[in-house]
Amino acid sequence: MTFTRYAIYYAPPADAEWSRFAASWLGWDMETGTYLPHPDIAGLGIGAFTEAPRKYGLHATMKPPMRLAEGHTQAALEAACKTFASSQKPVGLDGLHLARLGRFLALRPTGDEAALNSLAANCVTEFDMFRAPPPAADLDRRRAAGLTPEQDENLTRWGYPYVLSHFRFHITLTGKLPKPELPAVEAALNEHLIPLLPAPFVIRDLALVGEATDGRFHVIHRYALSG
Repeated sequence: MTFTRYAIYYAPPADAEWSRFAASWLGWDMETGTYLPHPDIAGLGIGAFTEAPRKYGLHATMKPPMRLAEGHTQAALEAACKTFASSQKPVGLDGLHLARLGRFLALRPTGDEAALNSLAANCVTEFDMFRAPPPAADLDRRRAAGLTPEQDENLTRWGYPYVLSHFRFHITLTGKLPKPELPAVEAALNEHLIPLLPAPFVIRDLALVGEATDGRFHVIHRYALSG
């Protein structure tokens, strides 16, 4: 399969009950590259409000999507991921909780995030040699949303504004919701997903993922954190 961009994700384990439900909620399985039927929850048009995040799959971004720089290959990136993962320790947190990020719903970690933030920062910096500069249109689009000076500096240096001190680990579950619909969607997730969430929550591996020509993301390989 040909990929146009690559990213490093935390991709929840495919065999866990909570992640099977959450992947079905989004409607896309990155492991198998197949669409999934949404849960049948009366009164909710899940397909509509998960359309935007569906193509990315169930994940938390650690190194944002990037085009490969000239002279670099997927094979070299895979080798770098293997080496990197062998130097990093698993990260443990108390658990996960449902959070509102503006009008989006996502899972956020509970507990001390210092080690998690350090792992994400290492992903951003260590793999930046593989990143081609983003097109000017991408930079303009990001800036049009309104950035702080530090976020703009991150965009210029790292190709994405919300990294390093502006990083917040999150597993996206919806697109931007109309305010009147937020409570019902939140209630459905609290009923069906939250009781399944792990406690503690441990990140044991990272996934190298690729964006196919149709815009869908696929898991290329998982790398155990074995440092």
